[in-house]
Amino acid sequence: MSMTPIVDLSGKRGLVVGIANAHSIAAGCAAAFRQAGAELAVTYLNEKAKPFVQPVAEALGTSLLLPCDVRVPGQLESVFDTVQREWPRLDFLLHSIAFAPREDLQTGVIHCSAEGFALAMDVSCHSFIRMARLAAPLMSEGGSLMTVSFYGADRVVENYNLMGPVKAALEASVRYIAADLANQGIHAHAISAGAVKTRAASGIDRFDALLDKVRDRTPAGRLVSIDEIGRIAAFLASSAGAPLSGSVIFADNGFHTTA
Repeated sequence: MSMTPIVDLSGKRGLVVGIANAHSIAAGCAAAFRQAGAELAVTYLNEKAKPFVQPVAEALGTSLLLPCDVRVPGQLESVFDTVQREWPRLDFLLHSIAFAPREDLQTGVIHCSAEGFALAMDVSCHSFIRMARLAAPLMSEGGSLMTVSFYGADRVVENYNLMGPVKAALEASVRYIAADLANQGIHAHAISAGAVKTRAASGIDRFDALLDKVRDRTPAGRLVSIDEIGRIAAFLASSAGAPLSGSVIFADNGFHTTA
């Protein structure tokens, strides 16, 4: 009987979009991918962000470190052009980016501007659809597409505001992408991560108070770590995770189960 580990990414290549620093969810996922044997390409937002991402990429031994701001015309396409040129195929992709203008995020949904809503939807949701479209031709042997969501997509979370509808749209997009690409052997997943203190989350008003509330309501009485989220992502990137396609997988120590 073969004793190959369930999560074995040896020989596989993945693209990780969204590392901001060593404490980001994407960094935890990238570390798990690498520990499972995958070769990685990593992106950074811009030159200002690069000094925070480069040490993470070097520690992971990534072969490609590329700029990617999805708001810059052509930059996302350039990332996939480079991946196609350097690698024979792409096996998995992690999308872990989100953005909303602070003035639109820190107000009730009914007060957010049309421009702010559109920008948040474009960066946080539609960019995953774009990535799926660009990745599909490179996944000649099938693959895994993953994005990061939050419980606020399904329930009203105080101060989450605009990002609630945006993450709900992202989760719906995962289901349709999974259906669109199923015949190509490509599966899609949304990881609904528990509250984690990251740079991106710092834009949410009173986020420290939210962390305390989540911790209190979590059955284990503790928050999930980026390493724990990463191990789930590594499973989903493997062939073992394929039957879960189109699903929202909660990585929150059971927080979503409590009333």
